[in-house]
Amino acid sequence: MNVTGATTEHQRVVSGMRPTGPLHLGHLHGVIKNWIKLQFEYECFFFVADWHALTTHYEEPHVIAENIWDTFIDWLACGINPGSCKLFIQSRVPEHAELHLLLSMFTPLGWLERVPTYKDQQEKLREKDLATYGFLGYPLLQSADVLIYKGGFVPVGEDQISHLELAREVARRFNHLYGKEPGFEEKAHAAATKMGKKNAKIYFECLKQYQENGLVEALERGQAVVSSQGNLSLGDRERLYGYLEGSGKIILPEPHALVTQYSKLTGLDGQKMSKSYGNTIAIRENPEVIEKKIRVMPTDPARVRRMDPGDPEKCPVWYLHKVYSTPEVKDWVVQGCTTAGIGCLDCKKALSDAIIAELKPIQERALEYTNNIRLVKEIVREGCEAARDVAEETLEEVREAMGLATS
Repeated sequence: MNVTGATTEHQRVVSGMRPTGPLHLGHLHGVIKNWIKLQFEYECFFFVADWHALTTHYEEPHVIAENIWDTFIDWLACGINPGSCKLFIQSRVPEHAELHLLLSMFTPLGWLERVPTYKDQQEKLREKDLATYGFLGYPLLQSADVLIYKGGFVPVGEDQISHLELAREVARRFNHLYGKEPGFEEKAHAAATKMGKKNAKIYFECLKQYQENGLVEALERGQAVVSSQGNLSLGDRERLYGYLEGSGKIILPEPHALVTQYSKLTGLDGQKMSKSYGNTIAIRENPEVIEKKIRVMPTDPARVRRMDPGDPEKCPVWYLHKVYSTPEVKDWVVQGCTTAGIGCLDCKKALSDAIIAELKPIQERALEYTNNIRLVKEIVREGCEAARDVAEETLEEVREAMGLATS
């Protein structure tokens, strides 16, 4: 089912990741596995967000440089297929930065200050000086990252939904300010006639039902009629979608969230797995190190001695079992923990074995890519070129709408 602003022309998925350290299981289950699925369902743009990394690591540029290529290697090793998506580096597509600048001209300061993660991150990262223009504006740069590709969907964790709402508000404001091209209504009517009398009649009936009565079903039906027309130009489609919704030409469609299943994987200490908390297991972690990290994880405080029964719901180890273990192993853990039939080390050994088994083929593929870094760089070079081709088209529309010279 189509939703407002996410018509079939905009079934693109856009997502990025900051290169600030080795990727860990939280990335694998919270982001990468979702990307692997999405790459076969949508047109996907996945990028390493090196500009975003500078917002918090501007004094440590070596951290960014060291991790850019390792990030791509991990993606490829996990199953991201460059034949099914575009992989690129944010800073190599300068159109992101220009769109960010143009969007900043009309984005109210209060919109950025009220983003929940703005003050939250300043509190969590007190050791860093984040009272910078770049840090305040990074949610708007995130908006530009998505809008430059007219992204319809963005896979996010729950803590990032507020950033996506900002992108939606910015797109809405842009279309309101700049979508009313001269003669817009006449151009929309002219576009409708290109669909033929029957489809044009259906379109205007849907328009009336939606704008007068607010019937979402009518909006969706009208969008479907437009989407089915193979003879319309992209510009005419955008006019018809915007006219249907009661706005101007939709130059920048509003993106929608795709919330990931494991948006907050539990770390070794029971908190969300994060480099900031030092509670991670890296995707390329040595098996012996994984075993050691799991072995010293905290457990249910009630299990002071081996014979004391425990409660899995009070144990961080159990939450990783939920992700990694088979139903049979999970039943064994619950039964053994609650009756003291197994010890905590037995439970942890089963978990570390499952994690190591999943990571083994990934680590083997990562080694192959590491030994052929020229191939990785060629994949990224091609991805940068393809992404830039799309970004340039959008930026040309934006420049024209804002009254800037396009040639």
